[in-house]
Amino acid sequence: MRQDFRLPVRAELLRRIDGIAAERGHFSAARLHAAVDHIRFIAHAHHLDTIESQAEILQSAVSLHGLDAVLMSYLDGMHQAVLSDPALRPS
Repeated sequence: MRQDFRLPVRAELLRRIDGIAAERGHFSAARLHAAVDHIRFIAHAHHLDTIESQAEILQSAVSLHGLDAVLMSYLDGMHQAVLSDPALRPS
């Protein structure tokens, strides 16, 4: 990934993750699935495998355990993965 794409991608991922966290409790399962799918799509497009994998796991966990049971722990993990991913770090 070229340097000039890192910060906008990072900002978009964090905006989406933090947006879900801020709206928790107000998402239907379908809306949450769609929001997380957007994150997964962005991560996939930029070869951010860890973030893509965490989004997939979150979708599965929500399907199995419900919205509130696991949401914040996975969102926190995804947020940290975006901040620490070498491909998204500013040089």
